[in-house]
Amino acid sequence: MGFVFSRSMNDSLKAQQEFMVMNSRLQLERQLLMQNQMRERQTAMQIAWTREFLKYFGTFFGLAAVGLTAGAIKKKNPGVLLPIVPLSFIFAYQYDMGYGTLLQRIKGIARFPNSVYFIENNENNTAYLIKNCKNIQTVRYFLLHTGANIFK
Repeated sequence: MGFVFSRSMNDSLKAQQEFMVMNSRLQLERQLLMQNQMRERQTAMQIAWTREFLKYFGTFFGLAAVGLTAGAIKKKNPGVLLPIVPLSFIFAYQYDMGYGTLLQRIKGIARFPNSVYFIENNENNTAYLIKNCKNIQTVRYFLLHTGANIFK
């Protein structure tokens, strides 16, 4: 009689453990999706801010270029145009950030190979790319079973 109850309890416990594993995996996947959405929103806000800033800075740059050119012609001194050089670099950077491909290039550089997403294990010099839920679980189990400490 006790065997029937313990078998039923074991089956119930096993089902509950499977449910907890599935639930934690689902929660982790949702967290990863939410983090990606937040990162995309933050990037969109940064681009929008840059475009808005570029309107004002572009106006300032245009007025400064016209004023400095007029001053250089009036005084017959080309040295008056010198402040246009750093202002043009700032303008080009902001334009590339707002309307160009600067953020895509930055993301491309950040992905390979010394990315923030890499965890290096000092014992056997293995690098793991944490990209999705399955990889996170794999790295977690590896670190748990080898006793490696990533927070040195």
